Amino acid sequence: MKLHEMVFLFPGNKDYKIPCEWSHTGVVGSGDMEVLVRGAYLDGSVGVKVTTPVRGYDEVWEKVLRRFVGESGLGNVTIDINDNNSTPFVAAMRLKQAAIELGEGVDAS
Repeated sequence: MKLHEMVFLFPGNKDYKIPCEWSHTGVVGSGDMEVLVRGAYLDGSVGVKVTTPVRGYDEVWEKVLRRFVGESGLGNVTIDINDNNSTPFVAAMRLKQAAIELGEGVDAS
């Protein structure tokens, strides 16, 4: 099965500095996903690459990711998402978990 890749770039927090070299959250399993975050100089932007077996949800991914970046305060990072059929709710929660593990204190409720 060929995987579908989507690449996005969102404006973010120019002053953000990732507190570690990289971060890993989650596992790739049935209905789940993993999130890898790395620091990168992107003039404050957040670059996201999503790899998933599911096609046709690019617009949904963009909305979930745009909202997450806007709420998280992240910037100058790349995020790699390896998805295995997660729902938009699971994706949003895993992203919030990744931000919390970076020390951002994003409200997971």
